[in-house]
Amino acid sequence: MNEKRWIGVDLGRVLRAVEDAAPVDAVEAVARGVGVDVGAHWVSFLVADMSGRALVRLTHDVPFADRPDRRRQDEDVATVLPFDGGPQEQALRSQRVQVRSSGDEHIVMAPVTQRGEAIGLLEVSLPFAPDATAVAEISRAAHALAFVVIAARRHTDLFEWGQRTTPFSLAAEIQRRLLPSSFTCEAGSFTLSAWLEPAASIGGDTFDYSLARNLLHLSITDAVGHGIDSALTATLCVGSLRHTRRRGHTLLEQAQAANSALIENPPGGFTFATGLLGRLDLRTGVLAMVNAGHPTPLLVREGNVQPLALPVDPPFGVLRQGSYRTTDVALRPGDRLVLLTDGMLERGATRLDLPARLPGLSDLHPREVVRVLGDAILDVVGSTLPDDACMLVLDWHGDHGDDRSTRAGADPRWASALLHP
Repeated sequence: MNEKRWIGVDLGRVLRAVEDAAPVDAVEAVARGVGVDVGAHWVSFLVADMSGRALVRLTHDVPFADRPDRRRQDEDVATVLPFDGGPQEQALRSQRVQVRSSGDEHIVMAPVTQRGEAIGLLEVSLPFAPDATAVAEISRAAHALAFVVIAARRHTDLFEWGQRTTPFSLAAEIQRRLLPSSFTCEAGSFTLSAWLEPAASIGGDTFDYSLARNLLHLSITDAVGHGIDSALTATLCVGSLRHTRRRGHTLLEQAQAANSALIENPPGGFTFATGLLGRLDLRTGVLAMVNAGHPTPLLVREGNVQPLALPVDPPFGVLRQGSYRTTDVALRPGDRLVLLTDGMLERGATRLDLPARLPGLSDLHPREVVRVLGDAILDVVGSTLPDDACMLVLDWHGDHGDDRSTRAGADPRWASALLHP
């Protein structure tokens, strides 16, 4: 019976319907198309919230009851579903499709992922038990939905509104705009993920990365102070680094330009920012780094954690004639590099022994490592951080130029295991 009823998803027709729909209706167009093609009871999209600790179900034009877990904007309703270790969380974290059956209803939960970025989850309720072909087809539709969401969110605030389970201050809004649009990137030779746990009063932490043909650029910075002034200092610093990077300047030229930008345009008077800048040659695994007054990065190699002995130069914005030096670090396949801001190391955060904690996370995808460490910081410091806590984790695999081995937007070789096998 399953074979007769299963006709597969016509992605061409679904994507045409997406293009005809308004950006706010793009996901509904996918849901309608998938639902019709597979004979589903219902289809639902859940977007990952910004905290990394919940999924948010977005629905349109439905009855609304005023509850703590629900928000309404115009005709759209966002319902927060905190992670509880169940199949939804397992599907997202492990990047494996989960199927939950109850009587005649069978719910397929497929990760919506693009290049390792866990955007959310596609849920499809079927009146029959799906076989491997049906599961693979729904997974393929979920992968296509990732591109639909990425394209649609350029034109609407709907998805970001849904992801914001806590309100933003103006400083937080500015800071958010400085971060890359995806916090995770998988490539053939590396996997990268970063995270920012903002303090109650924004502390100016940022991270950034950009992938060229044979180079990976990355940075982590921390602007002095809190609130609007700190966010504006971070804006100058990140804007300068991106400007010079996109003009093809060297790593030292990027550092010098960021220093000049803060010297010549200090918002509200004297200001500065610390930072780590890196440029990884993907052909050789050699990472050139500049340390501008920033906490030392950690290298995890063969289960051992060691600080990278980089010469420390002045923070950006301190000395008009500040000079900077690069240090080359030769990465080996299997290495993990961890960049941090001082919010991960100071005050109450000192109770988190990072060198002791990191070896136990070696089997986790970097996307999960930053989540685990973010949760650990909140456990030892409390829900209100005195300073931003920012981290960037880079896994080096080597073999640049080899094709990735992917399944619906993720590389299963680097995926985390199921939470409860």
